Amino acid sequence: MSDKDVYEYALLRVVPRVERGECFNAGVLVYCRARSYVAARTHLDEAKLTALDPRADVVGVRAALRAVESVCRGGDLAGQAAGDDPGRRFRWLIAPRSTVVQPGPVHTGLTADPNAETERLLDLLVR
Repeated sequence: MSDKDVYEYALLRVVPRVERGECFNAGVLVYCRARSYVAARTHLDEAKLTALDPRADVVGVRAALRAVESVCRGGDLAGQAAGDDPGRRFRWLIAPRSTVVQPGPVHTGLTADPNAETERLLDLLVR
């Protein structure tokens, strides 16, 4: 038996002007059902944001990214998702939306340490 479990992940993309469709990666959302793990890690590159839209609401984008992290953590800061299990919170977060922070397609992998994998993906795909 393998000590690795299947996980799913989606990038969090910032789309400063939805009508233009230009975007860049600002976070990663990871879910591992076998370990009841869901987490998001974010990193906002303000230079990229303002290059795509000089009038971008940097504070608002940061707040939206923090909100995704809060939903993953659950608890009082998760709002209506507070009582949901990790899988349900992940599915809600990856649902398509037309906002400044959008989830990308879902991908899968294997990991023995979902937390370390989340950090690795953030370094590889975002930073």
